[in-house]
Amino acid sequence: MRWTLVTGGAGYVGSVLVPLLLESGRSVRVLDSLLHGGVGSLLGSWSEERFQFVRGDVRDEAVTEAALADAAEVVHLAAVVGDPACARAPEAARAVNFQATRRILDLAEQQGSERFLLASTCSNYGKLEGGDAYATEDWELRPVSLYAETKVAAELETLAGARTGFSTTCLRLATVYGASPRMRFDLTVNEFTRDLLLYGNLVVYGEKFWRPYVHVRDAARAFLAVLDASPDAVSGEVYNVGSSAENYRKLDIVELLRERVPNAEISFVQKDEDPRDYRVSFDKVEAALGFRTSRIVPDGIDEVARLLQSGLIEDPFAAVYRN
Repeated sequence: MRWTLVTGGAGYVGSVLVPLLLESGRSVRVLDSLLHGGVGSLLGSWSEERFQFVRGDVRDEAVTEAALADAAEVVHLAAVVGDPACARAPEAARAVNFQATRRILDLAEQQGSERFLLASTCSNYGKLEGGDAYATEDWELRPVSLYAETKVAAELETLAGARTGFSTTCLRLATVYGASPRMRFDLTVNEFTRDLLLYGNLVVYGEKFWRPYVHVRDAARAFLAVLDASPDAVSGEVYNVGSSAENYRKLDIVELLRERVPNAEISFVQKDEDPRDYRVSFDKVEAALGFRTSRIVPDGIDEVARLLQSGLIEDPFAAVYRN
């Protein structure tokens, strides 16, 4: 049996992706340390004969080598994700996001894997100069955080590994939102919806900075789209994952929330320490793979609001719901 290995598969994106991979007929093995919990995020897949779970850290070479056994495809999601998490643990961020990625990439090729997909980020674009410009995949990368720096370095290693018989691809995800089995409330859309719905007030930093957004299910679908494409067609390629119409300022998201919580109290605070400001084009992934997103930010706001109102999550401020 040949496996699709998903590192970080119990996480926010991974726990949505794994069922999609199983539905596609693949045999799926997950490697995850469960650092942020997510213990129950994959229970729905447990009864599948084509599913395996390995608890371990991607920095552990022996564990990683064992997880890669008979893996034809590798989807590398495992990372210290986001600027705050990387700032709190910079050495771990470098070790996981770059050094472990390089090691897994080498081991995957040595052990006969055919495909390697790296989860990267649109944060790599940093701060765009040029007014109304939209960053394409061939734009200069200007990382302004340790998180983005480690992802840029990991991309370079991944793309350098592309060769005949070993296809490597990088997916730069827009900021993700929406409900997931391993829920997070430290992401902009989810966090703003929680705070306004439950508290009725919100403090917003850097409200005029642009970011692209993508629903977690669409992010997962993009990995499946790349895996379903011809290896030669996607080898050595980078794809922005999202929709060009889904670039928003925080101010725009706040206005969408005002429509739903009209009496909300919102204050804006200038923030200089996070200079990221970028709009992104997603034309390439649509043209090359026919990939289009299926949901928009207002859908995500309503989805998260329904989740909060359902009572399914008792304490959305608990540490398990953030990185």
